[in-house]
Amino acid sequence: MAIDGPVKLSFQLMRDAEPAIGPGKALVLEAIDREGSISAAGRAIGMSYRRIWLLAESLNTDWRERVIETRVGGGKSGGAQLTPFGRKLLDTYRNVEARMMAVAVGDDLDWLVAARAPTG
Repeated sequence: MAIDGPVKLSFQLMRDAEPAIGPGKALVLEAIDREGSISAAGRAIGMSYRRIWLLAESLNTDWRERVIETRVGGGKSGGAQLTPFGRKLLDTYRNVEARMMAVAVGDDLDWLVAARAPTG
C-alpha cells in the first residue's frame, strides 16, 4: 500500500533480525502474483533478478509453509505463483496494513503531521 503525502506508515513481522514480511516483500509477492514469474516480477518493479530471487527464497524459508511455487522451464511451462498459504499471507498483511492506516487517520495523525518542522 503506497501512502502519499508526508506520512509513511508500515509494519514488519520479524524473524530474528530480518523481516519475514514487510512492505518490500509484500510488493515482491504482488509482482510475482501479477506477472507469473520471478524474472518478470523483478523487471516490473525495477529489481534485479538476483535480488528478487533472494527475497523469494527468504519468503519460502521464513515460514512453515512455502509461499511461492516455481516451475522450471521457459515459456508457458515455467514460472512462479503464490501458494494458497502465500496468497493468505499477502492478503492478511495487506488487511492489517489497511486497518492500521484506518486507525491512524484522524486527529492524532493530523496533529503529528502539522507538528513537524518545515523543511528547507
